[in-house]
Amino acid sequence: MKPYLVGQSCVKVREAGPEAASHLFPKATSNIPADVFSKRPIVSAVSNIKMVFRFGWLYLRRYWTRLLAGVLFGIAFGLSNASFVWATKTLMERFEPPTVRDKVDTARKKIGFFDSQAATLQRKAKELIDPWLPRAGVELDWRMVLGGLLFLAVLVSIRSGTDYGSSYCMGWVSERVVNDLRLDVMQKLSTLSLGFFTRSSTGDLLTRINADTAKLQRALKQGCADLVKESIGMAALLVALLWVNWRLTALTFIFMPLCLGPLLVLGRKARRAARATRTVETLQTSQLVELLGSIRVVKAYNLEASQMERYRKLSHELVRHGMKGVQAKELLNPILEVISMFGLGVLVVFIFRTQTTVGDFVGFLTAVMLLFLSIKKLAGVHIFFEQANPSVTRLEEILREEPTVREPLTPKPIQAFKREIRFDHVAFAYEKDRPVLEKFSLAIPRGAKVGIAGPSGSGKSTLVNLMLRFYDPVSGKISIDGIDLREMSFRDLRQLLALVSQEIVLFDTTVAENIAQGKAEATTAEIETASRDAYAHEFITQLPQGYNTPVGERGVTLSGGQRQRIAIARAFIRNAPILVLDEATASLDSQAEAEVQRAIDHLSENRTVISVAHRLSTLSNCDTIVVLSQGRIIEQGGFVELLKANGAFAAMARRQGISNH
Repeated sequence: MKPYLVGQSCVKVREAGPEAASHLFPKATSNIPADVFSKRPIVSAVSNIKMVFRFGWLYLRRYWTRLLAGVLFGIAFGLSNASFVWATKTLMERFEPPTVRDKVDTARKKIGFFDSQAATLQRKAKELIDPWLPRAGVELDWRMVLGGLLFLAVLVSIRSGTDYGSSYCMGWVSERVVNDLRLDVMQKLSTLSLGFFTRSSTGDLLTRINADTAKLQRALKQGCADLVKESIGMAALLVALLWVNWRLTALTFIFMPLCLGPLLVLGRKARRAARATRTVETLQTSQLVELLGSIRVVKAYNLEASQMERYRKLSHELVRHGMKGVQAKELLNPILEVISMFGLGVLVVFIFRTQTTVGDFVGFLTAVMLLFLSIKKLAGVHIFFEQANPSVTRLEEILREEPTVREPLTPKPIQAFKREIRFDHVAFAYEKDRPVLEKFSLAIPRGAKVGIAGPSGSGKSTLVNLMLRFYDPVSGKISIDGIDLREMSFRDLRQLLALVSQEIVLFDTTVAENIAQGKAEATTAEIETASRDAYAHEFITQLPQGYNTPVGERGVTLSGGQRQRIAIARAFIRNAPILVLDEATASLDSQAEAEVQRAIDHLSENRTVISVAHRLSTLSNCDTIVVLSQGRIIEQGGFVELLKANGAFAAMARRQGISNH
């Protein structure tokens, strides 16, 4: 089986249509409750916010000091909003002659207990501020001039400063939280078994690491800051409204449910659009990875137009779902504005009806407008958390994944390979009811060279996967010197093995760094010695920067034979006692194969070798050749012996032009 099935999902989408995307990636939405959209709107909204905070708290609490500072700044910002109500009301009232104000205050004392208490508080505040603000009919002095210049400026400075402090602290925390999260996701992926990557698409994993964490970052950065600031601001403004005129405030509350309804309905719509967008983004990313990885085939077969058409269809779906999200987010403001302006009209009529003073009217209007801005921002916060909900679900899913192949809690130490490798009645299947190996038994003494041959699908590469413990047998066991591989640590086991495979993996670093991947802290001399042993030193020194030449992504700047010899040098520097060759020359031309085979023969000296090969000629130097068919050993013997036996091996050899003469 191929370890990566990149792009296979894109083919299914082309056949079944983008609407079937959710069926191709069931894990992307499997943990979202089926009735999540049938919940009552308010309960659903609160649960979304709780879900995001519950997931993020593990990371947020690491930076609790900055988080607390952000919350405190947010509270200060919210309280500062209410000060503008008092400020505008106070300034407007000072345009009236003192006698008019006094009459108004006296009239208010005669109206109910609440109004009397509010009037008392207002009067005390006026007495405190009176010497510092200009007023009608009173000659200006230096305090009034200074107060008139700085009154609003100081209030705005406090409001702006606390706003910046809250946004900065929340942004500081969110950047680090998302960075930690991405590192944790990468760490988790590095611990998962090969089976997970076999059933996953590269596009899906990339979307989770990049796009999903970006959605969470926006919810934490903008959503958290606004949630604190605007919630406190709304509370403070409501108190200010009650202070100015409780009757008008009671009338204002009538319009609150009218604003809340569209907010919750459009929020759910935004979440549905976000889920659909994530799914299509995954498919599109998978196709892009597939296209870039197979660009030679695409060009060789003139597939540019068909690939572009596939990409265009997914892009159309992405735009469609993206516009649904935009529609849900942008439709909110016009709806809220219409409702708010209608409510404001009702308030204006009521104000004239009750003959409210100009100061109260302006103060109340200021509070209502600020309250409206807070509602709009909180509506945006709701959308952020709705859109983050599917992303959090997908990230939780990754972090909950557990490897199917685990290290033992108390591994048995093994420092060297001394006696033999033994496969004892090993059975294995990638899928239930489809066995790949059945009752496979084989002993490989130290120093032996064993070849594995057989038709495609016979289980050859599976033996390599089991030997490196990418998978565990379904039954039976594999042991080295009598110790079951499942009782060893991954490090101890893989330090004994060096792998050279058909799939040549080079990293986008220099030649020297690629070779040094085989041994931590390898010296320059060791790198050069390994290159000479792999017959790679000569061509490396002819590269533009020698050993410091970047090889490009997947070693694209080198030929196949050169890439393979660098991989062999990496195996040399590892100096492992067991060499595993998985069709190491299968993809090379005859000249490159000859060069690489010479390096492999040199590498094989004084080592135990397990060589999986499709080209049977590469097995001619093996001590024993095991022939597989449908997961079972059907022949075993030396190269010449098997040719003379005229069995399955001889038949395969004849098809490759090898005779027993």
